[in-house]
Amino acid sequence: MSRTGALHLASGLGGKISKEEVKSAVEQYEKYHDLHGGEAKSRASNYADVANKYYDLVTSFYEYGWGESFHFANRWEGETLRESIKRYEHFLALQLGLTEGMKVLDVGCGIGGPLREIARFSSASVTGLNNNEYQITRGQELISSAGLSERCDFVKGDFMEMPFPDDTFDAAYAIEATCHAPDAVGCYKEIQRVLRPGQRLAFYEWCMTDRFDPGNPRHADAKAEIELGNGLTDIRTTAQCVQAVKDAGFEVICAKDVAEDSPVPWYQPLDPGAAGSWSWMASAEGFRLSRVGRLLTRAMVNAMERLGVAPEGSVRVSGLMETAGEGLVKGGRAGIFTPMFFVLARKKHVAN
Repeated sequence: MSRTGALHLASGLGGKISKEEVKSAVEQYEKYHDLHGGEAKSRASNYADVANKYYDLVTSFYEYGWGESFHFANRWEGETLRESIKRYEHFLALQLGLTEGMKVLDVGCGIGGPLREIARFSSASVTGLNNNEYQITRGQELISSAGLSERCDFVKGDFMEMPFPDDTFDAAYAIEATCHAPDAVGCYKEIQRVLRPGQRLAFYEWCMTDRFDPGNPRHADAKAEIELGNGLTDIRTTAQCVQAVKDAGFEVICAKDVAEDSPVPWYQPLDPGAAGSWSWMASAEGFRLSRVGRLLTRAMVNAMERLGVAPEGSVRVSGLMETAGEGLVKGGRAGIFTPMFFVLARKKHVAN
């Protein structure tokens, strides 16, 4: 089960980082980012440290507020967030044609929410690749409790240098994960290497849209807030994403921003001003994710830190989550950012 209680939030905060080092880890993480004097070049060269510190610090917040699947989804009117997340994951399985007996790779799998859902839905065997030890440990607990240990597993490794032989998998997917890669072409090439010839890759990517103007201070600030609040090195544009897939040797079958067809704005869970937000906020999960809910969570974390229940630095981690929410809403409202640029691609057959 997801850990949604306050004590679980406090006990998990920091992941594998010792409780005494949480504050310094937050400070080190912040210094990588533009809003604290950092640069994209430094983040790229230290991408593994950026991502590992980020997910050690924030995973318990994600699970507390979002559940086991740490991603957005396009939503229909009357559909709950959790229902949309499941449908969003099922869509990937259908696009890949997953069936029993297939060996599938989840690139950057988090604690394995999508991995478990896709394995149940498709009956395929799914391997989750993750470079964060805390998330793997948590994911293994959830796989065991779900009774999926024979169908799902985790491998610790870097998606820039995967610990798998060539031509290992029948399909691969990624959900809001390869945006952490310092070099998109290099990452996609690794996925291409471990896929069998003729097999498919499907993924949702975080991208800046065609509306993004790097010379616009408001656009630049929103991008910087998203990067700081979400452990990213440098968000690519949709055009750069598609080109990187092609440069990695894939045949692109489809590339589309599915946010454009979402009746409910993808950022609605975080935005009290978006359509349908008031009814959404009336639910327990909706209130936690809303701006008011996030502020109350920060107040709760502040109290737990003062009482010594949560480690020193926890309030600053909560602040990162608030920065993430604000940046995402700004990017969503302006139409300059999407977390759901969908790409379906095929590894080319080897010529005889």
